Amino acid sequence: ADVQVTAEQILADAQIHRIKDQKPVTQRIMDEHELDSYKFRKRKEFEETVRRQRHHIGNWIKYALWEENLQEFRRARSIFERAIDIDYKNVSL
Repeated sequence: ADVQVTAEQILADAQIHRIKDQKPVTQRIMDEHELDSYKFRKRKEFEETVRRQRHHIGNWIKYALWEENLQEFRRARSIFERAIDIDYKNVSL
């Protein structure tokens, strides 16, 4: 009893079982302590990412631009300088 499965059946089955896109959770920061905690967590995440993927310059750039958006220009510059130490020939920097 061989059963043939068509591409249409596979696509229809995938459509039925498809997971709905979930919206990211937005966090409301109520005071300065929560803001500091948020910054600390994000910096820790970024540092872990650039440590694991040291030569992926896009991660360094995201990290530096995030700091720049927070008006933390010294930190952003430091991150860019660290990225240049990794790959000084990269034109994105």
